[in-house]
Amino acid sequence: MTLLEAARGLRERRFSSIELTRSALAAIDRLNPTLNAFLTVLGPDAEARAAEADRELAAGKDRGPLQGIPIALKDLFHMRGVRTTGGSKVCDCVAEANAAVVDRLEAAGAVILGKLNLHELAYGITSDNPHFGPVRNPWNPEHMAGGSSGGSGAAVARDMIFAALGTDTGGSIRVPAAFCGTVGLKPTFGLVSRFGVLPLGYSLDHVGPFTRAVRDAGAVMNVIAGFDSRDAGSVAHPVENYVPEAGCSIEGLRVGVSEEFFLARLDEDVERAVRSALDRAADLGALIRPVRLPDMEAINVVGQVVLLAEAAAVYERDLEYPEHFGADVRALLEQGLLLPAADYIQGQRLRRKLQNDFHGIWREVDCLIGPTAPIPAPALKQRTVRIQDQEEEVRRAATRFTRILNVLGLPALSMPCGLSKTGLPVGLQIVGPPFADALVLRVGAALEDAGVTIPSCGC
Repeated sequence: MTLLEAARGLRERRFSSIELTRSALAAIDRLNPTLNAFLTVLGPDAEARAAEADRELAAGKDRGPLQGIPIALKDLFHMRGVRTTGGSKVCDCVAEANAAVVDRLEAAGAVILGKLNLHELAYGITSDNPHFGPVRNPWNPEHMAGGSSGGSGAAVARDMIFAALGTDTGGSIRVPAAFCGTVGLKPTFGLVSRFGVLPLGYSLDHVGPFTRAVRDAGAVMNVIAGFDSRDAGSVAHPVENYVPEAGCSIEGLRVGVSEEFFLARLDEDVERAVRSALDRAADLGALIRPVRLPDMEAINVVGQVVLLAEAAAVYERDLEYPEHFGADVRALLEQGLLLPAADYIQGQRLRRKLQNDFHGIWREVDCLIGPTAPIPAPALKQRTVRIQDQEEEVRRAATRFTRILNVLGLPALSMPCGLSKTGLPVGLQIVGPPFADALVLRVGAALEDAGVTIPSCGC
């Protein structure tokens, strides 16, 4: 059942929010010992919120489709009176106030069930957390869920919750969405407030939803999007209706395909699934057009340099106690402290040039489509992967197609488009121009309606 289907069911009195919430809590009790997706579960508080949602709906007070729906938060989001860990030893605290998006979710009547596991400080792609244990993939617990929002991807994929919030600095929503077989949206930079969310990269961090279906992501965006003066990166852009209409069309839409970048050096199962999705888009009337992109490797390098510097700036004082960090995160933070300031400045200058170069793409096409990641989920503890006889570090491989879009600040949707021969999900990535989030969701919904998806994870 999707979020919007559950919302309809609540209004038709086929079940109550209390029933949905207790079912979700029972699923967490049953599945979390294996998947390790939740760090904090707010059982009594969630049931109280669900009971209030039922009373309001019965009285005719309708706050919208998230009212009474069980959801959860990556454990970077502050929630008043609730522990926030950041998956670390250095951020462990009880929040005194809500993050901006938590205020919006509560105002919409959502039932927040708890906080989700993640890669330490959101600085990694595996969600193999040295302090709280690894998040396991719901399709095969011997494989990783992806990171950094691994708990968000796993919990939504395994039907513990209807939606989750995550953050994305280099792919941390889209990669776990791809590995776990969910929908994950990285909105346009500045469209969703980051106030009250533990930072990693000041100019790269994005907040966005995980859901079971594309239109569900639009429903969450309708609640969380909007300007917030407390976030220095927030942009005063008009908020649209992000839920695509039933029967939405992509006929005549110009879809860009980059053989040299997005379709180069892929796992054969990923390539097969993505090309099949592109064929389906063409069947729906989309115009598939080859595009030549700017220097994507340069954009990736800029993203790595900028994140090294910005993350080190965030956690510089905490590095006085290096024993508090896992080895991989400590190494990255220490590397960032060694980075010359000139490299960061030159990286930002090159970033602006590359952003301007990329604007020309949108005169040729309306969106880009390619894989989210070149590989399905690797095994737990696997640190390298072989793609077409070339060995590559898992971190670099997994973020090859995602990090660039944080540098550019563009909206990008990951949705499932098939399964590998070993039964692991494959993610399709749809990218649009700045603030074309509604367009990206429309393309995803049209493809989903046409059967470009996978079955629910019933494992």
